[in-house]
Amino acid sequence: MDASRWWAVVVFAALPSSGAGGESPEAPPQSWTQLWFFRFFLNVAGYASFMVPGYLLVQYLRRKNYLETGRGLCFPLVKACVFGNEPKASDEVPLAPRTETADSSPSWQVLKLIFCASGLQVSYLTWGVLQERVMTGSYGATATSPGEHFMDSQFLVLMNRVLALIVAGLYCVLRKQPRHGAPMYRYSFASLSNVLSSWCQYEALKFVSFPTQVLAKASKVIPVMMMGKLVSRRSYEHWEYLTAGLISIGVSMFLLSSGPEPRSSPATTLSGLILLAGYIAFDSFTSNWQDALFAYKMSSVQMMFGVNLFSCLFTVGSLLEQGALLEGARFMGRHSEFALHALLLSICSAFGQLFIFYTIGQFGAAVFTIIMTLRQAIAILLSCLLYGHTVTVVGGLGVAVVFTALLLRVYARGRKQRGKKVVPTEPPVQKV
Repeated sequence: MDASRWWAVVVFAALPSSGAGGESPEAPPQSWTQLWFFRFFLNVAGYASFMVPGYLLVQYLRRKNYLETGRGLCFPLVKACVFGNEPKASDEVPLAPRTETADSSPSWQVLKLIFCASGLQVSYLTWGVLQERVMTGSYGATATSPGEHFMDSQFLVLMNRVLALIVAGLYCVLRKQPRHGAPMYRYSFASLSNVLSSWCQYEALKFVSFPTQVLAKASKVIPVMMMGKLVSRRSYEHWEYLTAGLISIGVSMFLLSSGPEPRSSPATTLSGLILLAGYIAFDSFTSNWQDALFAYKMSSVQMMFGVNLFSCLFTVGSLLEQGALLEGARFMGRHSEFALHALLLSICSAFGQLFIFYTIGQFGAAVFTIIMTLRQAIAILLSCLLYGHTVTVVGGLGVAVVFTALLLRVYARGRKQRGKKVVPTEPPVQKV
C-alpha cells in the first residue's frame, strides 16, 4: 500500500463516528483542523510553550546555584518552585496509619463502610453517566433542529481541574498538612500526563462505547506494571503477571465479540483504540510519577493541589492560545443544561477524590479496590441500560474474566501482606 493510501486510512479513522449512546452519526468535520490528532498535537504544542521555557529556566537556575547566591523578594518563591524545602523533624506531620480506636464499635465501622462505599459509588457512577451524556449527546435539540454537540474535551478537563484545585486548597487551609518539601516544578510532569490522559479519555467517547472504555481502564494494570519496571525499577511476582494476562484475555474477548448497537453500528474505531491506548499510557506514567513524589512525605491532598494547579495553568494557557476558552464559555451560555452537567462532573470528580483518601485511610487499599471494582461493573450495567449498548454472551464472559482477575489481585495482595507490618502508603490522586 502506497503512502497516499496509508494517509487515507489514518484520516478516515480520525473522523467522528456515531456516538456511544447510539445516536446518528455526526456530519464530517468541516476541515482537517477538526480531526482529533490535529487537536491533540495542537494541545501538546500549547503545553510545550509553558513546559519548555520552564524547564530551561529551572536548569539555568540550578547551574547558576541560585539557592546559594539568590536574594530579593522573589527568592522564597523561586526556592519553593525550583529547589523545594527540606522539612525539619519538628515540622513534619506524620501520616497516621490506619488504626481502629477502642471505642469504635462494629456497628459504627459498618456505618462508616456504607458511607464510604455509597460516596464512591454515587460520585463515580454519576460521573460516568454524565461523561457519556456530555461527550455523545446533543444540546439545544428542537423539533426542527438536531442541536449541537460539545466538541472541546480540553475545556471539560479545565472545569474538572479548577474545582478540584479549589477543594484541595480549602482542605489544606482547614486541615494541618505536613510541611511541603517537594520542588513545585516536579508536579508539572504528572500534571501534563494527567491532562493528556483525561483528554484522551473524554475524546475516546466520540469513537468507542462507554463499556469499552471501562474495560480499557481495568486493563491498565498491564502498562502500569510496565511503567513501574521502567520508572520505579519495580519487580513483580508470578501471580501479578498471571492476573494481568487474564485481564488482557477478558478485554480481548469483549472487544472481539462486539454486538450491534441499537439504531447504529458499533462505535469502536481505530481512533477510539488509539485514544484509549494514549489514555492508559499517560495515566500509567501519572500514577508512577506521583508514587515517586510521595518520597517527599507530602499528603495526598497536597499532591492533589500541586497537580491540579499546573493542570489549570496548562489548560488555560492552551485554550487561550487556541482562542477556545471563550468559545467554551459561550457554549455554556447557550446551553444551561450543559453548564449543569459540567458542574456536576467537576463536583463528582473533586469529592470522589476525597472519598478515595478517606476510604483508604479508614479501611485500607484492599477494601477500596473492591469497592471501585464493583463500581466499574455497575457502571457498565448502567451504561447499557441508559444508552442501549448490547453485550454478547462472549463479551459478558470477557467482562466476568476481567473483574474476576481484579478481585484475585486483591485477594493475593491481601495474603501477601497478612501477618506483615505494612507501612501506609499514599495512593495516586488522579482517578478520573
